[in-house]
This record gives sequence, C-alpha cells and structure tokens, in this order.
Amino acid sequence: MSAAEVLAVIGALALAALLGVSDSPNAIAALVSGRTRSFAAVATWSVGWTLIGGLLAGTVVARTTVGLVRVAPHLLAPVLAAGCWSAVIFTWWTVRRGFPTSASVGLVGGLAGAAWAAGGWHGVHWGGLEDYRLVGVLGVLPGILAAPVIASMVALIFDRLVRPISLHLRRGAARPLRVGVWIASAAVALADGTNDGQKAMGILAASLSGAAVLQPGGSGISWPVRVTSAVLLALFTVLGGRQVVTTVARRLWSSSTTDDLAGQSAAAAVIFLAAWRGLPLSTSTVVTSAKVGTGLSRRPRHLQHQQVLRILGAWLVTLPACAIAAALLVDAWRLAR
Repeated sequence: MSAAEVLAVIGALALAALLGVSDSPNAIAALVSGRTRSFAAVATWSVGWTLIGGLLAGTVVARTTVGLVRVAPHLLAPVLAAGCWSAVIFTWWTVRRGFPTSASVGLVGGLAGAAWAAGGWHGVHWGGLEDYRLVGVLGVLPGILAAPVIASMVALIFDRLVRPISLHLRRGAARPLRVGVWIASAAVALADGTNDGQKAMGILAASLSGAAVLQPGGSGISWPVRVTSAVLLALFTVLGGRQVVTTVARRLWSSSTTDDLAGQSAAAAVIFLAAWRGLPLSTSTVVTSAKVGTGLSRRPRHLQHQQVLRILGAWLVTLPACAIAAALLVDAWRLAR
C-alpha cells in the first residue's frame, strides 16, 4: 500500500472512533438525564444497540458518502485521507471543549474540499435529486441542514401529544414512560449505527479497494470492514464523550421523562428515515435539536439559549473549516511528493 492509502485507512478508523465520540450523547443523554440507572448500565445498553445497528447497516449511506468524490483513481486515496483527517481533527478539537459538533458535517466538507483541491470543479459530485434520492454535495447539504429543524418540530409535536397523557398518570403508573425512554434510546442507538456506521465503512472499503463506487446490496463492504467499523463506533460512544453527554443531558435544559421520550422518539424516526433514503446526516445534530424542540414545547424560558447558540456556532463553522483544512492537506501532499 502507498503512504496515501495507509493514511486513508487509518483516517477511516479514526473517523469511526470520532463518530462514536461525537455521537456519545445520542442514546445516553436522555437516560443520564433521568438518573434511573448508573452510567455504566446506560453505556452498556447504548453500545449494544449501536453495534447491532452497525452490523445490520446496508450500503446506501456509504455509497452516498463515497460518491461525493469524483477524482481519478490515483487521487482517490489522498482525497479520502484528507477528508477524513480534517473531520477527525476538527471534531476532536470541539468535542474536547464539550460541543456536540458533527463529524458527519465535517466529513462532507472535508471530502468536498479535498476533491476540489485535487480535481477542481469536476472532482466533486455536486449531484442533487436523482431517482427520488438526494445525492452529491447539493443533495446532502440541504438534508443535513433540514434534518435538525424537522427533528425539533417533530419532537415539539410529540411532546405536546404525550404530555396530556402523562399528566393523568399517577406517580407509580409512570413506569411505562421510563421504559419507553429506554426503548426509544435503543432505537436512537440502532439508527445511529445504521447511519454513522456506514460512513466509516464506506471510506474504509473505498480506501482498501481503490474504488469510489460501492456495489449495492452490501457486496461492496466486506464483513471484516463492517465489524471493525461497527465495533469502533460503538465502543467510542462511551470511551471519550462523557463531557458531551453532560452538555446535552443537563446544560440545555432540565427535561422530564415525557420530554425525553418525545425527543428520543423524534430523533430515531428522523435518523431511520435518513438512512433509508441514503442521507448521511449528522445524528448528533438531530438528537440535540430534538431535545431543544422539547424544551421549546415545555419550558422555553428555562432553555439555555446561550448554550444553544454556542452549539449552533460550532455547527456553522464545521463544514467550511473542514473543507479548507482538507484542501490544504491535499496541497501539502502534492508538495511532499
């Protein structure tokens, strides 16, 4: 393997780990917020379902992700490496500061910036709507931007539907709601594995094969690649993201069991729908937005608006920052040859 191919493979593995770190609040935060079980029990629950989701994932999201790049075969490895490492470095920097930023958004920006630097305008698959499916940069970006808004609105609606029912329950009869939160959190973890797991799998499979197009039906991703990516994603949801979990669980607003049930259910529905349509959206952004939606529904005055604005600011700079960083990495690779 060439040096660029080695960097691309390592970058894909690092991406799987960082996706796990940035996704750590997705299924854990609601359970931590409820304080019903220890962090270890909650983490074990999340890891198990995330792993299952990664193993059962198809290839449609992976094909969309890798399909953002349209460069010559000899440029594929450095472009994939630059895209991965720009997303990894930026996500790690923000996560260390407690921001639930998106490695997925960073990856889209990184791949686009690297492909542009390597192949110019034609090196990027701009795409749009093809065969009723969002593809390419112009197809993926609107979906990534719309998903948080949709998740927030759906969570708000769910919260207002569930709340009247919960108010009529006696304290002892509220257990079904708590069980529902655990089930909804499992659905989020499962959806997380099916969506985010495919991104690292796709990059790793393309890096090893040297082909930017994956075969449909799962044949483009071998089981060793699938298992490795799924395990890394699942394990790092609990190994490196506790500070981000705290940010989402307790610093946005103090939610109730009903709110957590509505937020997790809304997030799982949006993420599953995106995976079905092949959209590599930011799962952490969707979950955080769903929690904000329940806050707007129940106690807008108690929502930590300053914290929300800080998170939004980090999201907005992620894509251009990673695109520029990846382009610079490609230029550095050219100079080093």
